[in-house]
Amino acid sequence: MLTYIIRRLLIGALTLFLITLIIYGLIRHMPGTPVTQMELADPGHVLSPENEAMLNKLYGLDKPWHQAYFTWLGNVFCGDLGDSFVQKKSVASIIASRIGPTLLLSVTSLTLTYFLAIPMGLFAVVNKGKFSERFLSVLLYVLYSVPGFVAGIGLLIIFYQNLGWLAPGLHDSGYENFSFWGKIGDTAKHMILPVICYSYASLAYLSRFVKANMEEVIRQDYIRTARAKGVSPRNIVLHHAFRNTLIPFVTLLGLSLPALLGGSIIIEQIFNWPGMGQEFFKSIAARDYPLIMGMTLLFSFLTLLGQLLADILYAVVDPRVKLD
Repeated sequence: MLTYIIRRLLIGALTLFLITLIIYGLIRHMPGTPVTQMELADPGHVLSPENEAMLNKLYGLDKPWHQAYFTWLGNVFCGDLGDSFVQKKSVASIIASRIGPTLLLSVTSLTLTYFLAIPMGLFAVVNKGKFSERFLSVLLYVLYSVPGFVAGIGLLIIFYQNLGWLAPGLHDSGYENFSFWGKIGDTAKHMILPVICYSYASLAYLSRFVKANMEEVIRQDYIRTARAKGVSPRNIVLHHAFRNTLIPFVTLLGLSLPALLGGSIIIEQIFNWPGMGQEFFKSIAARDYPLIMGMTLLFSFLTLLGQLLADILYAVVDPRVKLD
C-alpha cells in the first residue's frame, strides 16, 4: 500500500501543477484585468495611463503569464499565497475567515443528508412494491430534478419576502449584543433555508444510492441462505445486508471533502452566506488573481486528497480490494 500511496502522491503533485498552470493561463486571458475591473467598479475614478501602468507593474501584469505563474508558484513553495488585489489582505487570511461559515453550512448539511438518506433508502427496500415506497421514490425524483437556485429563490420568496420569518445572511443586526444562546439561535435560524437547499438534492441521490446498493447486496448467496432459514425481510436488511451496503459510502465521504470547504457558489450567493463559494465568485468577477489561485489550489488539493483517502479507506473496510 505504501508504494501505491507514494505513486498517487507523485501523480497528484503533477496533476496539481497542471491544474494551477491551466487555470492561471485561463484567468490571465479572460477579458478585463484587475485594473480595468477597478475602473468599472468606480466609473467616476478614471486612471491615467501612468497610474494604470504603475498598477500593472505592481501587480505583475506587465510580465508574460507563464513567467508570472512560476513567480506565484515559487511564492507558494515558500508558504506565501500572496495578497488580494481588491481587499489588500493576505489570501490566507481571507480564506481562513471564510472557512468557518462554509464548514458550518456544509457539515450540517452533510450530516443531515446522511442521517436521513440511509433510513429512507432502507425503508424503500423493506417496503418495495408498496404504495409508501412508490410515493417516496416519486418524491425523491421530484426533489432531485428541482435546480438549487429555483428552490432557493422560491424559499426566500415564501419565508422571507412573504412571511418575514427567515432572512438571508449569517446573522441579524445586533448579533454582537445577543446572549450566548441567542447567538446560537440566531445562527441556526439563518441556516435553515440554505441547509435545506444544500441538502435536498443530495438526500434524493443518496437515498436512491442506498436503495440500489441494498438491492444488489440482498441478491447475494448469503442473503438467500438467511431468507431460506426464515429470517424476516426486516432483519435481513438491518442485520445482514446493511453493513456491506455502507462500504460504497466510504468513497462518497472521501469525495465529499472538497465540498466541505468549497461551499456552493449558487446557494451562498442566493442566501448571502459569507462562505468560500461566494468569495470565489467575487474574486473571479474582480479578476483578483491571487485570491482565485489560492482558492483554486485549495479546492484542487482537497479533491485529490479526497480521492486518495477514498481509495485507501475502501481498501481498509473491504479486504477484497488490494491497492497495488
